[in-house]
Amino acid sequence: MKAIVQRVTKASVTVGEEQISSIGRGLCVLLGISVVDTQKDVDYMVRKILNLRVFEDENGRAWSSSVMDRELEVLCVSQFTLQCILKGNKPDFHSAMPAELAQPFYNNMLEQLREAYKPELIKDGQFGAKMQVHIQNDGPVTIHLESPAGPTDPKLLSKQEKQQQRKEKTRSKGPSESSREKAALRSKADPSASSGADGDVSSERES
Repeated sequence: MKAIVQRVTKASVTVGEEQISSIGRGLCVLLGISVVDTQKDVDYMVRKILNLRVFEDENGRAWSSSVMDRELEVLCVSQFTLQCILKGNKPDFHSAMPAELAQPFYNNMLEQLREAYKPELIKDGQFGAKMQVHIQNDGPVTIHLESPAGPTDPKLLSKQEKQQQRKEKTRSKGPSESSREKAALRSKADPSASSGADGDVSSERES
């Protein structure tokens, strides 16, 4: 899961001509859900978003307070394009979770944000809609977050699985044919030679 977190003085979401959500000072979070994301990724993101120290404290000391410390607002907007993989110059979105799965997944994350904080301070856009997102970045301050749950590219994940399967097959086969042939040739050349388990035979003959 990927997120772009921006500290804002205000932010809003408009669909068509209607403003459907807005916040004052706080965080605007653009969230990209990947096809391999699980509850672990949700837990990580909720914790990081709410505890990210990008605000000053009551004494004006920078980078000392989180959105929860200051009781500020959060505007969360689903953005599958964060899971883009470029193929040449063309963006590919196969790493993004399909909409029919992503919507309940995203709603679950919003619910967890509300449970962990104050529900009235968590706002969101309109899932799947063509939105106009108006962000007044404060600073500017922009933080990129990515959950540490493994590769987000399903092709890369599949490749790693195949490599692991090949390794397991190689281990289960035992010595290869070529290894056995080499051992047989060594045995013919020097009948007294051992496999090495009894020590260095050549040095024993010399001594």
